[in-house]
Amino acid sequence: MIFLKAFFLRHKKLHIWLLADCTLLAAFFAIRGHRSWMTRLNGAMFSLRKAIGSVCYRVDFSVAEALCVALVIVTVVYLAWSVVAVVRAKGRRRSRAYSAVLGAVCVGVSIYMGICYLWGVTYYVDGFQQKSGIYAQQVSADDLYAVTQYFADQLNATADTVARDENGRFDVPRAEILAESVHVYDRAAEEFPFLAFHDQPPKAIHLSRIMSLLDFTGVYCPFTGESNVNVNAPACLLPATIAHELAHQRGIASEQECNFLAILSGTTCGSTDYAYSGWLLGYIHLGNALYSADQTHWSEVYGSLSETVRADLDNNNAYWAQFRSSVVKKASNSVYDKFLKGYGEADGLKSYGTVVDLLVTYYKNVS
Repeated sequence: MIFLKAFFLRHKKLHIWLLADCTLLAAFFAIRGHRSWMTRLNGAMFSLRKAIGSVCYRVDFSVAEALCVALVIVTVVYLAWSVVAVVRAKGRRRSRAYSAVLGAVCVGVSIYMGICYLWGVTYYVDGFQQKSGIYAQQVSADDLYAVTQYFADQLNATADTVARDENGRFDVPRAEILAESVHVYDRAAEEFPFLAFHDQPPKAIHLSRIMSLLDFTGVYCPFTGESNVNVNAPACLLPATIAHELAHQRGIASEQECNFLAILSGTTCGSTDYAYSGWLLGYIHLGNALYSADQTHWSEVYGSLSETVRADLDNNNAYWAQFRSSVVKKASNSVYDKFLKGYGEADGLKSYGTVVDLLVTYYKNVS
């Protein structure tokens, strides 16, 4: 008993740190089943993220990216310093090693605890479907075909309204796309007032190539309140990616709902760049679903696409094909899949496919 007390006191600060984190995590897991409590907590966290974001958006660079780079550097330095410290400790090597490991655990648990409170809470409150009354429903083959064709027609109609390069591919400057983003949700917020938000242009990630390797086109960082986007990937889907991340910034957690909102907001905001990108993202999701359901109808719809649309699809597919067999990509997808499932999205990454149900439900009476 005396030994345990002495051991605790020797690492007192780290033990108290870990105990505090575990207590907060236990409280989070204990109340996450109470929707009314989580709704109140979510309101507070939303205000906190918004306040932090208002500060971080005062600088042009991504604070989230800077923090990630700093974390990697600090981790490498900490590991090297810990190894040297353990080697030099001689008679106290076990104690020194324990302190080094415990310190790393405390940091990791603190980060996870921060994610739970700043973002995890959004998975346990009403999302877009509950707030709007528009729910994903079972999709009939005929409706899927009709809506996919409708999206293909809209793509053809808007393909020549955007700037293109000498190869006929989407060539709108990324800086211009980012600048346009602040008004993307204006029309959508008129239809759904809970989407109203004062937007700032998302931050372009300098290490976007690494994002591609990890299979990310964008990310919302709850620690900084910033939306961040990959500017290395083909620009044809950048507007839709931006609209997706801005949906997260509004407190929408579901990936399927954010994809739907990216399409809805982009195609109604009045910007030709965002409209084309929104129709393109919607077609990709619908086309993939139609291909699995009915390849004959898929061939018919695909055959109706203009050469400019196909050029963008081919360019986008070629870009992402180079990362398809990446071990890093597979590991990233596995981790993110487990993250989604951990917060109640039972299908994990498959939840991206269910955006088709929302699209068909919303657009089947329009097509």
